[in-house]
Amino acid sequence: MIVKLFIPEIFTGSCALAYRLLFRCATSRRPDPILSELRAFCPLAGGGWLVEESVFRFLVDFEIQKAQRLRYSVSLVCLVVEPTSTGSGEAARPSLTENIRRYIRGTDAVVSSTQGWLGLLLIDADTAHLPLILDRLAGRLGLAVWSAGGSCYPRTAAMAEQMFRQAVDLLGRAREEGGNRLYVGS
Repeated sequence: MIVKLFIPEIFTGSCALAYRLLFRCATSRRPDPILSELRAFCPLAGGGWLVEESVFRFLVDFEIQKAQRLRYSVSLVCLVVEPTSTGSGEAARPSLTENIRRYIRGTDAVVSSTQGWLGLLLIDADTAHLPLILDRLAGRLGLAVWSAGGSCYPRTAAMAEQMFRQAVDLLGRAREEGGNRLYVGS
């Protein structure tokens, strides 16, 4: 079967090259050494985005602005995985964020915060979806003890700072009251 790639006229130069690579990344059936590095950044290949904290904050604000225009929900989850007795929690954090990235959608993002929690930006996920998403993640990753706080635009917060404050506050409450809990703003 031959698939012809149509590239609109608006894609020229390096933009056209990036479009071709993304298309190739999404439709490739055999391993391609050139695309092995690109696959980690390809939103069409499955898995979310692993970003820095400043970019994450920008993305939350940006997605809220888009959600206001297009009328969809945006959720923010702050997650802490308690260290197991076999090792320290800090050594396992980079691999944990990478593992989480593989199990979230290509539209979502994850960050390892300097404040000690992992942040998840979940696009088009309402408060009712958050328990199911976290249960699925905990099961796939084999998380023993975790705590999480969540907030959602437009249901529980109207601005990015409100979402961050609410999610972090609820994370603290979940940690105080024991593990394997998710508290979502109301």
